[in-house]
Amino acid sequence: MTLLGTDLPIVGAPMAGGTTTVDLAAAVTGAGGLGFLAAGYRTPDDLAAQVAALRERTHQLGVNLFVPSDERPDPAALRAYAERLRPVADAFGVTLTDPPLVDDDHWDAKVDLLTSDPVPLVSLTFGLPPREDVRRLQQPGSSVLATVTTAAEAREAEALGVDGLVVQGPSAGGHSATFDPRRTIEDVPTADLVRAVRAATRLPVVAAGGVAGPADVRELLAAGAEAVQVGTLLLRTDESGANRTHRDALVDPRFTETVVTHAFTGRPARALRNAFADEHGEDAPVAYPAVHHLTRELRATAARVGDAEHVHLWAGTGYRHAPTGPAADVVRALTEDL
Repeated sequence: MTLLGTDLPIVGAPMAGGTTTVDLAAAVTGAGGLGFLAAGYRTPDDLAAQVAALRERTHQLGVNLFVPSDERPDPAALRAYAERLRPVADAFGVTLTDPPLVDDDHWDAKVDLLTSDPVPLVSLTFGLPPREDVRRLQQPGSSVLATVTTAAEAREAEALGVDGLVVQGPSAGGHSATFDPRRTIEDVPTADLVRAVRAATRLPVVAAGGVAGPADVRELLAAGAEAVQVGTLLLRTDESGANRTHRDALVDPRFTETVVTHAFTGRPARALRNAFADEHGEDAPVAYPAVHHLTRELRATAARVGDAEHVHLWAGTGYRHAPTGPAADVVRALTEDL
């Protein structure tokens, strides 16, 4: 691959919160693709330890960073949402505390780390950072990829000077990378979005969103992507760090569809439709990461006790095709007909 330098055109999505493990990233790379580590929610020391551990197994790796926003949420809206959540929090024995209004996820320290200890690829999610930070990451030799969800965002990223794009379709599981979390996420096939971005920019593209099998990989490559990023298909693999409640929900017949909701974290994300999404999909303020911090302990407790109705069950539209077994088998199955 021109951008990735891999034998197979598959990227393991960086899934934050413990889902992407060193073992998972290593398995994807070992099978011929490229594994990414998720820096989101980790301290710089945790990230450094993960990079060191993965580098002992491969020198082909990437790291994903969350781009912070300086927008301050409305404290009154957060308090009102906390009150609406209080009955379910009380039922789980969880005390809702005031969340931090601004959290940059240790941005400067993580950029410093990846500048002093560079990796081949750094991807960015949730917007674009200052131009000087992109240049700092590139200076020691890293290629920088911006995650975009529209052709307009792709043009903006190209103008900033990034090296490539992760084009995320709306069928992708987990958080939307949209630069504007208040916009309506339109239902556009990922292949169509890839074609639109390719027409708007000259940058190489990694396509993400809604991959259920090898036919989707072939379609996205034919649309102009250089590689395809998969996340949901890896959730139930041996190396995944996804919790048991999440893994089981993906094959539970009571969960029949996914929805895009900001109820869990204050940013639009695709998840299995459950009681929490239904009850609070219209209530939650668009205020990431404050809502994430507000609901974090509630969701973690629900996951620990096996209550799938009150935890974020991130899933793309191809979730029913997520297999068990080694992650390497997923990579091979997706590329066997290429």
